[in-house]
Amino acid sequence: MKIKLTLLLLAFRFSTLLTAQTATVFGTVNEVGTNTPIEFAIVYVKVLNKSVETNAAGEYSLSVPSGKPCLVQISRVGYKEGKISLEAMRTGTQRRIDVSLVSATSEGEVIIKDSRIKDNGMIREDIKDFKLLPTTTGNLESVLPHIALGTNSGTGGELTSQYQVRGGNYDENLVYVNDFEIYRPQLIRAGQQEGLTFANPDLVRDLSFSSGGFEARYGDKMSSVLDIKYKRPDSLQGSVSGSFLGASAHLEGSFRLKKDDYRRFRYLLGARYKTTRYILGGLDIKGEYVPNFTDFQTYLTYDLSKSWQVAAMGNFNQSSYEFEPQSRNTATGLINFTLGLNTVYQGQERDRFQNGMGGVSLTYLPDRKKNPFFLKFLASRFQTAETEGIDIIGDYVIGLVETNLGSANAGEIVAPLGTGTQHQFVRNRFWGAVTNVEHKGGYEMQLSANDPSVSKTNFIQWSVKLQREEIDDKLNEWERIDSALFSLPYSNSDLKLRNVFKTQNAFNSNRILGYVQNTYTWRKDSVGEFQAIFGVRAAHWDLNKESFITPRVQLAYKPLNWEKDVSFRLAGGFYYQPPFYRELRNPQGVVDPSVLAQKSAQVIAGLTYDFAIGKLRKIPFRLITEFYYKKLWDMVSFDVDNVRIRYAGANNSEGYIMGWDMRINGEFVPGAESWINLSFLRARESVNGVVHKERNVGDPEGKPVADVPRPTDQLMTLSVFFQDYLP
Repeated sequence: MKIKLTLLLLAFRFSTLLTAQTATVFGTVNEVGTNTPIEFAIVYVKVLNKSVETNAAGEYSLSVPSGKPCLVQISRVGYKEGKISLEAMRTGTQRRIDVSLVSATSEGEVIIKDSRIKDNGMIREDIKDFKLLPTTTGNLESVLPHIALGTNSGTGGELTSQYQVRGGNYDENLVYVNDFEIYRPQLIRAGQQEGLTFANPDLVRDLSFSSGGFEARYGDKMSSVLDIKYKRPDSLQGSVSGSFLGASAHLEGSFRLKKDDYRRFRYLLGARYKTTRYILGGLDIKGEYVPNFTDFQTYLTYDLSKSWQVAAMGNFNQSSYEFEPQSRNTATGLINFTLGLNTVYQGQERDRFQNGMGGVSLTYLPDRKKNPFFLKFLASRFQTAETEGIDIIGDYVIGLVETNLGSANAGEIVAPLGTGTQHQFVRNRFWGAVTNVEHKGGYEMQLSANDPSVSKTNFIQWSVKLQREEIDDKLNEWERIDSALFSLPYSNSDLKLRNVFKTQNAFNSNRILGYVQNTYTWRKDSVGEFQAIFGVRAAHWDLNKESFITPRVQLAYKPLNWEKDVSFRLAGGFYYQPPFYRELRNPQGVVDPSVLAQKSAQVIAGLTYDFAIGKLRKIPFRLITEFYYKKLWDMVSFDVDNVRIRYAGANNSEGYIMGWDMRINGEFVPGAESWINLSFLRARESVNGVVHKERNVGDPEGKPVADVPRPTDQLMTLSVFFQDYLP
């Protein structure tokens, strides 16, 4: 018995030593292009003669010998084999390596994504989980406040797809789809008028989002970048979905036009319809809501050869909103003192927003073993025709509400305090077009190094873009308020209106924009990886005659000799935002063409920590945290009403924005990824010529202060995106 127990203890000790002398490699195996998980792929270590299989999610976890290099092979029937040469790992350490396999008949190569610097500030997400999420808008942008750093939906609430990022407004966000810049309607003033945004979730492959400090290759905005890539289909697929809020359908596929397999014509077709009638029926204002929103979209590509590809994108979007209000009953106050407001309406509102976009691109990407490069030529045109028609009269009474539940008049106004009439009249029309022609390219140089374990590259990118803008705007809007038979503002001789806007603006303008950017990467397996991105943007607008040059820099470093998978990021530069039409127009509708670009200097510092939890099954998690500071000047002050922004039409303010963002995401439930975001923000500004005061209780005069909160200021934001499933 003693001999058996001794042998058992020796065997346990020997197995413990073996376990202690290994490291762990884990990750996912997907298919190139579609990102579909590959099940039953064999991950094999030749030295140990040991292998594991991927599960249904394409995940694997494998022990490898520590202290010496080894070769890991990934194979699956019907796919090309992948090989990973691992340098020596410390005992007990973990390393994430994701592999994308290509079909055995494809011309492509296996893609191995090591756990290096993660996208330098860009959050990248797969779209497949987001398509199943129910939202009131049905738009992809509605998910961003739940997954992106420092992002919220602002004052528009759940009915809007607009979002604010780190103290900026809706107009400070860039959106790209396959390198085409996307624009949105100008006259929308409320979330219930919003239709379907450009990005069709059925056609999207993945998205990247930056909350600030982005590279020079992105445009001249101050807050964020949303970069969307559409699918590159290889087979015939389609989908149909429907709900009480609308329906959607899409079709995708590819086929060969000639005998060569690479000469493929690929197509994406999508159609969407949305109506929010059932949701709007629950608002305080009762009436007849008729919202109808439709969108048709296509993206076509054809491989002219192995090096040349031509693509075309088209979109037609129409939003129709009709509203005939009837009544509104609201109350506010205490349990024993409540004021009620009852309003009866007559009239209606009719709005139409029609947008169209068409674009073509030609890409040259030759197959080169050394110093690869690409050239791309793009041309696009966006056009919008928008009309607002409102003629609504509301007769209201305000008074005390009966709060005695036993009374026959409970909940009704029993003591009127005042009556009045509000008449709103709007006949606005806007037509605009933006035409772009752009050339962009990139060239990568592999630099020589004396040490074979060191790799160095320079990736140079450039772009030149010509843009023409055509604007035709007619503003005809007024409001009349009658309080107790006295029109406000009061005059004993004339009938005066409260707000009167009657202007017409039409002009054409041209811009020239461009950038040069270099990405320098240095890596030594036993030390770390360093990446430096230096870029310069330049722009000129012939309307205000302003020219500017804005440098930007992003630095990232990832130690490879640490047990923890951590990378650090530091970014900064100048981010100028030239005005579009809305910034030029003041609240009275008068346009000042001399308004300059809004300017900011930004600094961002943060880190990313990747880790895994679990023994039998490694569950990956990621923690991202960033601190930022923005100095603002030449700003155009504004007010936000729902989703309508009213600019001052002049460079009349300055200020600053600072804050801290934190995000952790991972599979809190195995097989379903979730996020938790926490943000703290302070956004301040001072308007030129205005004495800002802070008033406290008991001090009606107040005391002067240097600045006041911006309309987008929010002290704390907590957002949770949690997924679970029923097997």
